[in-house]
Amino acid sequence: MTLPGTGADRTFQVDLRGLVDLLSHHLYSSPRVYLRELLQNAVDALTARHALEPASPAGSFGIRLHADGSVVRVEDDGVGLTEADVHTFLATIGRSSKRAEKIAEQRGDFIGQFGIGLLSCFLVADEIHVLSRSARTPDAPAVEWRGRGDGSYTVRSLPASARPRPGTTVTLTPRADAGEWTRPTRVHALARHFGSLLRHPVTFSDGTGGAGAPVNPDAAPWERTYPTPGARSRALAAYGEEVFGFAPLDTIELDLPAVGLRGIACVLPEAVPAGRRHGHRVHVKGMLLSEQAEEILPEWAFFVRCVVDAESLRPTASRESLYEDDTLAAVRDALAERLRAWIARAAASDPELLGRFLQVHHLAVKSLAVHDDEILRMLLPWLPFETTDGHCTLDEFARTHRTVLVTSSVEEFRQVAAIASAAGLGVVNGGYTYDRQLVHRLPEIRPETAVADLDPATLTAHLDPVDRETELAAAAYLARARDALAVFDCDVALRSFQPASAPALLVDSREARHERTRSQLAREQEGGVWGDILGALRQEAPRAQLILNQLNPLVRTAVTIDEPELARTSAEALYGQAALLSRRPLRPAESSLINRSFLDLLAHALRKDS
Repeated sequence: MTLPGTGADRTFQVDLRGLVDLLSHHLYSSPRVYLRELLQNAVDALTARHALEPASPAGSFGIRLHADGSVVRVEDDGVGLTEADVHTFLATIGRSSKRAEKIAEQRGDFIGQFGIGLLSCFLVADEIHVLSRSARTPDAPAVEWRGRGDGSYTVRSLPASARPRPGTTVTLTPRADAGEWTRPTRVHALARHFGSLLRHPVTFSDGTGGAGAPVNPDAAPWERTYPTPGARSRALAAYGEEVFGFAPLDTIELDLPAVGLRGIACVLPEAVPAGRRHGHRVHVKGMLLSEQAEEILPEWAFFVRCVVDAESLRPTASRESLYEDDTLAAVRDALAERLRAWIARAAASDPELLGRFLQVHHLAVKSLAVHDDEILRMLLPWLPFETTDGHCTLDEFARTHRTVLVTSSVEEFRQVAAIASAAGLGVVNGGYTYDRQLVHRLPEIRPETAVADLDPATLTAHLDPVDRETELAAAAYLARARDALAVFDCDVALRSFQPASAPALLVDSREARHERTRSQLAREQEGGVWGDILGALRQEAPRAQLILNQLNPLVRTAVTIDEPELARTSAEALYGQAALLSRRPLRPAESSLINRSFLDLLAHALRKDS
């Protein structure tokens, strides 16, 4: 009797069809995982059997798969279940025999820990038939369990002759819409996919007669012995190519005894975009967990793909990714250290391999060197950079330039490269990812080398002024040019510099252009809230500067033009040509100016000819 005002305890009601739908759409990536879950349960049963009978020879217990188009069957020689086990574990969603207190100390030996794997079979079948006999009780009867997708089940005891040996057999009768995942060829392929590295023998039969074909005939390549180190390296590389589909630039053997992890990292033979993380192939106790486990390596290690097998990593509930915990963090750090050690060995003993690696993956190494002092000291002199001497290493560049100047953007480098080179200045393009940060750390490796940011004043200081008479003669032209280019906040000056083939140099920075754009917007929005905000942010920005080269024959002719419109047009054309040479994005007004000045000069030339 329930007293007034008190609530009676009740149990949750589970809609099994709804739960299976939830698993198929949100927990598991594909119905194919049903076979992995069945294999996992069989492997854990064998592990418990070996713990129960430790004197049994290795390989004496195994797993047999059968698929003939009408049924899928997985049979193991594992520890089996009693009738009490069946009621306790198979009929209660979420409860796993791996959680039982009597084997709590062995939990780390099992792949599965969550007790919901058997439900994945409902993704391809409406009924699951389990026939089992326990190895813990020699005279135990066999027990049969039938579970249906509507949530009902039956259990009955059978004579021991129904299953002469201990173990479990799970049989599925596939639904008509599950043929893609249950036909014999697909079941065999899935078995090899998930179980190729399992430590227990697994065979497959399609019902056509003959002995079952082995699913995992060979041990993992890193577990085998080879006659020579060269043979081992070739075998590991061949395995990496088989798994990933590319011939690795090199293979790095991975071995972390503390967590029982072994495997290989395959160095990609082609460059990949910075920050693009590849998925890695992770097995746990031989069972394939994931082909897209990004979390096993740090972000900077995007130049390798790994295949590993581990004992102590924890899978998530779906068993398709790794549980983020202290163990995984320690493994990630340890594997990162293995990659650093491989780079160090290549730098110390295999310059040819290091050269090929840096040619392909210099960006990955730069990202590592920014945060890793050891890699910085080891590899910074080897890394290639774009400089005024062409593409070369910083070590080569620093031998000829005691002071190294570095630009803040690619466009800034392109504006000044030719003139700086002719003036004898050593400039490095710092506009690419990590390059500016690394160049500024060069004095840590070469204390005798100074590094400074390039600013317009540094460059213009190396341009020779023209004599006073020449400047006075060009004054009228320069005034018209300044007036024509005032719309771009651009000043005009006359200097002499090499190479003489360059008619003009446009000195302008991205920051200055942004500040001028902000100021223009503030003027246009004057009086409004947005205009007040932009006005508060406004700073005094340096104007752009078009520097005309007195050594260039075209410029010497242009500064003598008396006709105002032609002078204006020629100044616009020189500005447009200098802007194009800088290879920065053009504003609409600049594109319009280039087109207009070209047509005006063409029209003037035609009028002159006629």
